[in-house]
Amino acid sequence: MPQTACPAAGTMFTPTGFSPHLAICSDADTEEEEGPRESPGPGAWPSDGPPITSASLDTLIQHLVPTTDYYPEKAYVFTFLLSARLFISPPELLARLCETCIKQQHLDQSPLDTAKVRKFGPKILQLLTEWTETFPTDFREEKMVGLFKDIIHRIAPCDEAYWKTLNQVLQTLNQKLAAITQGEESIVRVNTSSVSSISDKLVAFKAKPPPIQKDMLSICHDPYTLAQQLTHVELLALCGLMCGTVFLCPWQPCFSDQKKTTNLEAYVRWFNRLCYLVATEICMPAKKKQRAQVIEFFIDVARECFNIGNFNSLMAIISGMNMSPVSRLKKTWGKAKTAKFFILEHQMDPTGNFYNYRTALRGAAHRSQTANSNREKIVIPFFSLLIKDIYFLNEGCANRLPNGHVHFAKFVELARQVGEFMTWKQIECPFETDRSILHYLHTAPIFSEDGLYLASYESESPENQVEKDRWKALRYDRYQ
Repeated sequence: MPQTACPAAGTMFTPTGFSPHLAICSDADTEEEEGPRESPGPGAWPSDGPPITSASLDTLIQHLVPTTDYYPEKAYVFTFLLSARLFISPPELLARLCETCIKQQHLDQSPLDTAKVRKFGPKILQLLTEWTETFPTDFREEKMVGLFKDIIHRIAPCDEAYWKTLNQVLQTLNQKLAAITQGEESIVRVNTSSVSSISDKLVAFKAKPPPIQKDMLSICHDPYTLAQQLTHVELLALCGLMCGTVFLCPWQPCFSDQKKTTNLEAYVRWFNRLCYLVATEICMPAKKKQRAQVIEFFIDVARECFNIGNFNSLMAIISGMNMSPVSRLKKTWGKAKTAKFFILEHQMDPTGNFYNYRTALRGAAHRSQTANSNREKIVIPFFSLLIKDIYFLNEGCANRLPNGHVHFAKFVELARQVGEFMTWKQIECPFETDRSILHYLHTAPIFSEDGLYLASYESESPENQVEKDRWKALRYDRYQ
């Protein structure tokens, strides 16, 4: 199982696209904290100071609060907003943030200090805008939007432009939430169709098969086109995972929408559906030559997925072709040209904690960073392995230290991995959609595991007693 070492104390990690310096130091040895204050603030600490490794939750919240002459670095904002929900709900965090700002800037007094508010206003707007852009699903709660509007209402008398900016931010937020909802609905469609299976009773007597379904080659005969459509499905489904907090939900008590966890599980089920769909397509044809053609077709599709940077679909196709009902078809494989398959299989070899895959992923990530077109920016990682990496990092380190402080160094590394993934999945798919192919991918019936074995035995007879016994049991069940 892949494991990621826990970051050592004092180690600084750099999330993708973020500044390497967090101008904050630990309050491990500080005395009891004072009330909200504007000066000296966190911005008073030198940028070359030691990186934060741990601090109390109150201190971390204080460092998030902007002032007239201080704004937290983007790396800190992302890391803290990602991890804070393990300790405090987003509405409670925003309420405390707004309360501190109101006290520090005297926004509850009249008249307001116009000059001071005009320095502070753009900073609080920037912070809340970053929040809506990075973790938009937090603002599905009306309380979050209400708190946002309230703080802007307090500073708007000093500059009416704040209202205009607020409306623009909320409009963009609504568009992003609509896209996320579309992605979530896409995942639901995939999961609904994934339970559909061909009746195992219809597998037998394939010399005279009934018209059960169309096959993939009748829908799409071009491997590159199918790889493009698989990339469409992947990127759309990832929109349902828009909030990076989805990675924290399954393993920690978290003040997050349960739907995020459901979406994560649903995306994993899409991977399983694709595996079974590939296996079904290979096992369905009655003739060996046709099965060999399907194998060669999916080998080419897998190769195109690799070239695109769609590693999740690539692994699903390879996994489907390696399922026992498929791999046992020795006569069929002997008829197919498989040299390219073994090359791809080598790239996804789990040996050395998926060393070959991780090397290829780094290459795709580098290409993405230097790309001029969206086609070259696509990076869709093998999702289950990414989840396992984050799981082991999360499980391997405590969220709090013995003194009660938040283990912030851990969350900086989590933010690096999650931040990189969030950058990848925001790429717009550059390929045109083919509705007939997408419909087939979502709705084509698939065999259950028993159905795959039955179809496999009907294609190539059992070779040993174990297979003969299983075939006998499956045939018996078929007529019950």
